Amino acid sequence: MLENYFPILMFVFVGLAVGVLPIMMGSGLSRLLGVHRPDSEKNSPYECGFEAFEDARMKFDVRYYLIAILFILFDLEIAFLFPWAVVLQEIGFFGFAAMVMFLAILTIGFIYEWKKGALEWE
Repeated sequence: MLENYFPILMFVFVGLAVGVLPIMMGSGLSRLLGVHRPDSEKNSPYECGFEAFEDARMKFDVRYYLIAILFILFDLEIAFLFPWAVVLQEIGFFGFAAMVMFLAILTIGFIYEWKKGALEWE
């Protein structure tokens, strides 16, 4: 019975070895061979050559996230157009009508967002 699970066990061990062994070797070799002379300049956070002037956890404006979500939405629209165009001959008029309806709904949504000012950046 255990011989059935042996390949799975080997897979887990090899996966752990491939994931953990290089990390352990890298950190161990750097500690053995590397020169450690830490100072305040080496331990300071690096940000474009000058000191950080704001907190890294500052809040972003909601419009930034809205623009990002809208970009993903309309980017996915284009991603759906490519497979549809490839099989357009096979799906016929029904597939064409379904895609026209899909594009019409997205166009109405885009016009609504445009009219509401969601795409304006100040």
